[in-house]
This record gives sequence, C-alpha cells and structure tokens, in this order.
Amino acid sequence: MLLQPRPVALSLRQACLYNACRPRLSRFVGAQPRYQCFSKSAYRLDVAKAADAAVPLRKQLKEEAKQRKKSAKAAANSAHGNKRLNPLLEKWELTVGIEVHAELNTAHKLFSTARTSVNAEPNEHVARFDAALPGAQPAFQKATLIPALRAALAMNCDIQPRSSFDRKHYFYQDQPNGYQITQYYEPFARNGSLILTLEDGIDPNDIAEPKGSAQNTSLTIGIKQIQMEQDTAKTALQPPSTYLLDFNRVSHPLIEIITLPQIHSPATAAATVRKIQSLLKSVDSCVAGMEMGGLRADVNVSVRQRGSTGDNEYSGVTGLGTRTEIKNLSSFKAVEDAVTAERDRQIKVLEAGGVIEGETRGWTIGSTETTRLRSKEGEVDYRYMPDPDLPPVLISIDLINHLRETLPELPESTISRTLDDFGLSTKDAKTLFSLDDGERLEYCAETIDLVQQQLPAQDAKIGKLVANWVLHEIGGLLASDGREWPDLTITTEELASLLANLLSKQITARVGKQILQQLYEEDAGDRMSVDARIDEGNLRLRPISRDEYVELAQSIMDENPEMVSAVRDKGQKGKTMWFVGQMVRRAEEGTVEAEKAKEIIEELLFP
Repeated sequence: MLLQPRPVALSLRQACLYNACRPRLSRFVGAQPRYQCFSKSAYRLDVAKAADAAVPLRKQLKEEAKQRKKSAKAAANSAHGNKRLNPLLEKWELTVGIEVHAELNTAHKLFSTARTSVNAEPNEHVARFDAALPGAQPAFQKATLIPALRAALAMNCDIQPRSSFDRKHYFYQDQPNGYQITQYYEPFARNGSLILTLEDGIDPNDIAEPKGSAQNTSLTIGIKQIQMEQDTAKTALQPPSTYLLDFNRVSHPLIEIITLPQIHSPATAAATVRKIQSLLKSVDSCVAGMEMGGLRADVNVSVRQRGSTGDNEYSGVTGLGTRTEIKNLSSFKAVEDAVTAERDRQIKVLEAGGVIEGETRGWTIGSTETTRLRSKEGEVDYRYMPDPDLPPVLISIDLINHLRETLPELPESTISRTLDDFGLSTKDAKTLFSLDDGERLEYCAETIDLVQQQLPAQDAKIGKLVANWVLHEIGGLLASDGREWPDLTITTEELASLLANLLSKQITARVGKQILQQLYEEDAGDRMSVDARIDEGNLRLRPISRDEYVELAQSIMDENPEMVSAVRDKGQKGKTMWFVGQMVRRAEEGTVEAEKAKEIIEELLFP
C-alpha cells in the first residue's frame, strides 16, 4: 500500500526561523560513482594570458569611438530594429516565449542540508541525496521557499496555497538520480506579469497604439507560472573524451520563470530577461546575475505569416508556428542574437517551401546560426509523475501577507523616487540605479543628505548636482584607468564638502574637478581635507567686476574674428563655449565663473 506523506505546512513562524547549525557534509568514501568526479588538481586549469600590445591612449580612444559609431549604425540598420530594411519581416511575425532559470539566494540546498556554494572546491558540499546514494531521501528545506516567494510577489503572481513536486525523467550525466525534481503540475505561483517601458530597451514596434488613444510607452508580458526545481551538476570536458563532474551545484534551489508567448522582437526578448534579473536582485532572491552564471535563459521561437492562424498550439495560445527551443543562453546579447538568428533561419526555411521541425537547438557566442542538438522532448518523453517521497507544500496567507508588506522597494519605485529627489533624466536615473548593484545610488543619497545639512537653502539644486558628479565626474575617473567602484576611496564626506563649496560659489567647477582628481589619485590615509586644499592653494573664488568680464571677453573676440564670424554669420552657436573656455584659462585661477562668462559672451556676440 502506498503511504501518502504528510503535507509540509509552511507557516510564518516556521519559514522565518533559520537553522544556523553547521550542516552535515557527505563525501564519497568507498563508493563506486557512475561518473568521474572532479579532483582539486583536475579542477584547476592553466590559462595562458595574452599580453596586450601597447597602444597610445589617444589612438585607443579614437578607435573606441569609431567602433561605437559603427555598432550604433549597425544596430539602427538591423532587421529586428527596422522592419523597412527587411521586407520579409513585413510578411512574417516572430513570437517568443522565455524560460528563465535563476539560482535562489539560500544557505542550503533544496532537498538536503548541504550548503550552497559558488567558489568552493569541487564536490566539497555534497550530501548523500545530492549524489543519489542508495537509500538517500529528499528533505524539503522550508527556508528555500522564502526568496522564491519574494520573486513571485515582485512579478505580481498569484501565490498558490498548495503546491507539489514532480519527477521529470531524463538520463544524463549531470543528473545523478535519473530525474529532476520540479513543479510541473502544481507550481507555487501563477498568473504574473512584467511591465516594460521604452527605457528598458524594448522594440518600439512592440507597443500597440489603439486609434484615438494617447501614445503608449509600456508593454505587459504575462508570466504563466513560476516553479521551484533543483539544479544539476556542473560538467567540464577534459579532451578528448573525459567529463569531470562537480556535484556542488546539484540540488541548488532554482526557480523557473515561464513567460507567455507575447514577445515579438529580439530586443524585447533581451529586455524581458534583463527586467527579470533586475527584479530578482532588487528583492534579494537572486544575487548572481547572468554575468556570474546565476541566471540562464531558454527561448522558444516560432514564426508565422502575419494574419495566418498558424499550425501549432503553444503554451495555451493557438495559431502560432512550430516552435524550436534554444537552450542555456548566458547573456542578454546572446538572447537577442540567438532569437534573431533563429527567426531568420525559420523564415528562410519556410520561404523555400520547407517545414519547421520542433527541436532543441544550441547557440555559440559569435555565431550567425543556431545549431540542431536533438529533437524536442514533450511531456510524454519526460514521464512526469508526482514525487512519492515529497509531501505537498502548504503556504499560509499570513506568510504571504508578511512577505508582501516587507518586500524591498522594486526598481520602478526606486527610479521614480530618484527622479523626484534628484531631478535627473529617466536615463540617468536608471543608470544610477543599475550600476554596482545600487551602491552608487546609496553613495549618492548619503552625499545629498550631507550637502543638505550644510546648505539647506540650496535644496532644489543639490540632488541633480550630486547625481551628475557621481555619474559623470567620478564615473569618468573610474573609466579612465579601468578601476571599479569598490576601488573608489573618495568618501561621501569629501564629495559633500567639495560640492557644498561649489554650490556656495566658494570655488569654480574647474577647481572642483581638479580637487576631485587629487582625491581620486591619493591614498585615503593621510590626505588633506577639501577646505584645507582650497585655503592652502588660494583657490577660493575671488569674483572680478562686470567691467573686467567684458574687457576680457572683448579682447578674446578681437583676437579671434574667424570664431566670431562662425558664431554670428554661420550660426555655429556651439562655439560660444570656446570663448568661455578661453576666458577661464586666461584669467587668474578662481576669478572667472563659467556661467557668468557665458552670459557676457552671449551679450557681446548677440547685442
């Protein structure tokens, strides 16, 4: 007689308790594993480092600028960006659905007490169940559900009060049990949604504009379901035919986020994955993004003639073409490039009178075409069945309400608050939010508070000034020598003191940038304060009179009649700032303000 396991009722109190005891670790001792496992010596690979050829900085900057222009032009002319450049896209419609697999931020694995690990030695954190040793049974770790629930709430999902685990059978070397435990029939979350805007990078052609309505700027992508499942082992090929297996990753908790097939361009597909990663990081569900291997995407691609009914049923949506799946994409660019390549391949096949086969395909970075891996498995092939060793999971409404009330601020709210507080453009606000996992935004906010304490009357100008200096001045210094944000030694107190002097017209912007450069280059230990630097260098602003401004500006204009003609006669008003720069350079340090110089120059040029 089959005994039904008792349900796991996850209450608020139980889920929030964390077992801090040291987990029991298992090793392979005296067993004959079916697969060859990593040894520490085999895991370390010697990688030869190629020495970069010395290139003059000016030449390097010119070459980088040229490459940026070339890339921008190619993007503007790409088929997915401009339908008019590819007539076939007027005939064929692309449809994409995405499955995102994200590693949850948890201390323990999904079905064992072994620790999750990223940088541990191979096979260091492996419990008996992870290695599929005889008699080992899964034990659901309740705490792993908490970050999964936060992710589902961030994506507006309906949390299911009852969910259960199923076995997905397939035989491969990275899955020691011969099946993967997932939630196929009863996932813990359903019916969510993502809202993407033009600033997220979606294709403008994907935004519907009903007649008579205001222009839309957002797109909603449905989330069919989110399910928990276990990760597989990490495989490394040792040529010519040896595969080494690291079981540390086996049973690491994953969530699989399945979108509805409502995406119709490669750019929007990449933007969707980028949005999902941003949400997961903002609620601390997933700390490692695609760049660290903590998030992977599978894309399902199909095409059909516009206006046709198609010939295939796909994720509950009828009338779509036969789909292919591209597995394990590990970057946003890979998502966009793979979708573009597969779309073009399918159109080419159909235009030639061929038929699209349902299959799994692969993508290699730098390729122009996807490659066939195998025929596409279906539900029958995987032989899904409820896992008899795991009880259903019952989630209390109290827990859901608690997590919803304590959910961290989502990116849209943070960006909106940044816009209001700092007075930035939407682009700059998104940039500030996304850099360094929000550390720059926190640095910016702390600096603003310090400046406001010194200059409460300047409140309206402080936010935008601080944000611009953090983004552009400090960002430019970091970019100039390839340093990262954690390398920055300029404190918020130092930047606040510098900008307070600038706002109160104690120093000029040019002096401020010079001091910032000094702070950036010096060690943090014994360096001089900002005010001491200003006083010792006699850098405080000593304004000259209006007559002196006029005299200086007029002398520069008299010496450069061709520049005056360019501005007055040829309408090249941008060259006005050239005169401003000349005035600042010729005058004694700390005597000319750029804003006042510009005002005088414009009066003289356009009387």
